[in-house]
Amino acid sequence: MINEEIRDREVRVIDENGVQLGVMPTQRALALAEERGLDLANIQPTARPAVCKLLDYDKWRYEQSRRERENRKNQRVVEVKEVQLSATIEENDVQTKAKNAIKFLENGDKVRVSIRFRGRQITHSEIGLQVMRNFADRCAEVSVVERRPMLDGRNMIMILAPKAAKASFAEKKAAREKARQEAEDNKQAPAADTQANE
Repeated sequence: MINEEIRDREVRVIDENGVQLGVMPTQRALALAEERGLDLANIQPTARPAVCKLLDYDKWRYEQSRRERENRKNQRVVEVKEVQLSATIEENDVQTKAKNAIKFLENGDKVRVSIRFRGRQITHSEIGLQVMRNFADRCAEVSVVERRPMLDGRNMIMILAPKAAKASFAEKKAAREKARQEAEDNKQAPAADTQANE
């Protein structure tokens, strides 16, 4: 709440430099804010008396949104990709699925591996468990088993997570950017040498 929206009778006022001005009536605090060309913002409405600060509200809101944007930019949202297997999957299919899972894991995403048992296959769930373990072994270089294979109704589910030792998404991007910049610098250097020789 800012300015006239503040309904408290008395407020504790802090000026723009962080100095406490003490407890005063809200009308006097509003007059002080207007005199300094600032807004009176209620920063701690639950306190008694409420704590208000003199500040440029538009500037504060802009800086707040900038900080939030910066934080969002630096965040990496981990997605969960799914790979579906079957109890009777063939070797070539397992290789293809494992290659896709490794690609997902290298990009920093988690992989949910699932097997759906059809008909009487559920009675031989140990076959599905063996397929799951084999799949986890194929991806062991880039992943850790976050959730062991567990039977959930007619499905068996396992979750693989990328190993923490891998570079983060931001680090990979920075490394690619640096390599691209070096490649451009190397291209420009020979061009400058040929112009100098002419």
